[in-house]
Amino acid sequence: MEKISYKLDVFEGPLDLLLHLIEKNKLNIYDILISELLDQYMEQINLMQQLDLDIAGEFLSMASRLIQIKSAMLLPKYEEAEDMRRELSGQLIEYRKCKRVAAMLSQRISFDSFCREPTKIKADMKYRRIHEPDCLIPAYLAAAGRGKAKIPPSKEAFEGIVARRIVSVSSKIYGVIRKLRDGKSRSYREMFEDAQDKSELVATFLAILELIKGKRLRVDGDGRDCELKLIIGGDNQWTEEN
Repeated sequence: MEKISYKLDVFEGPLDLLLHLIEKNKLNIYDILISELLDQYMEQINLMQQLDLDIAGEFLSMASRLIQIKSAMLLPKYEEAEDMRRELSGQLIEYRKCKRVAAMLSQRISFDSFCREPTKIKADMKYRRIHEPDCLIPAYLAAAGRGKAKIPPSKEAFEGIVARRIVSVSSKIYGVIRKLRDGKSRSYREMFEDAQDKSELVATFLAILELIKGKRLRVDGDGRDCELKLIIGGDNQWTEEN
């Protein structure tokens, strides 16, 4: 015998029937009384059988599920029953939300209507806006400036940053010795008086450090106000060429 799919005029499945019974009896969907719900559900199943309706297997499966939950709740420890009851509540809550959304969509969507796809129209690429000359000139200059920004800068643009005069540290060592060869003390600041740029300042500073390291120069005092004096008979690796 060909199986006939069961569908009531009101209920489309066991969850729909359970939701109807919960709303009809004003039960708390978050805390379902399984015993009361089972009795009402079985009454509906019996009514279907009296009307000789072909009951779908999913309705009978839900009945056995309710009976299982009720039987588990009769045990001393019914933690498993609570888990099954909460799972059933979650399914009912989700089904209720889907049913409400479906009712809202049914008011907006009609399957009896036909929507034609939009006709493809060739785009008109002709520019039709009109601009005043006062607006066009700044726009052109701005566009031209953006184009020039992509051109690599010339070497002259970096001369003020990376181009520096090369000053030999050895030449500044001889210069410091020349200033101190009379055996008199000179101030630290005096060593930098004839420096013309930063390169020469750095070279002079390195020359003083090199002479101190070679024990050819003695420093008296602290800071920039100290006195420098040439040590006679020290390390002679630096000698001034005559």
